[in-house]
Amino acid sequence: QVQLVESGGGLVQAGGSLRLSCAASGRTFSSVAMGWFRQAPGKEREFVAAINWSGGTTYYGDSVRGRFTISRDNAKSVVYLQMNSLKPEDTAVYYCAAGDSTFRVRTGNPDHWGQGTQVTVSS
Repeated sequence: QVQLVESGGGLVQAGGSLRLSCAASGRTFSSVAMGWFRQAPGKEREFVAAINWSGGTTYYGDSVRGRFTISRDNAKSVVYLQMNSLKPEDTAVYYCAAGDSTFRVRTGNPDHWGQGTQVTVSS
């Protein structure tokens, strides 16, 4: 079992940056793949990024590639999402996820979800 708690969301102007954090507990953090999803009101859940257990392999959704960076610190049991060059269309609730593989995470079938953190980008 893994418990996930997101933090770092807030209000930012277009072109600005935010860093989201996801703290994990209840399982050996270094053994799981991690990822981020987002969902805006009235829209479908969207894959954002994923990272494997070691941090050596990453994946990104087309809409964020080149602007967002996922990373992890296994010693601290934390995964990060650095968001740069933010756009109003990035506004959404961002959810942290954990699973046995990056495939299961990035295809929308993780084993655990966090409760989400709101990111709002003003124009």
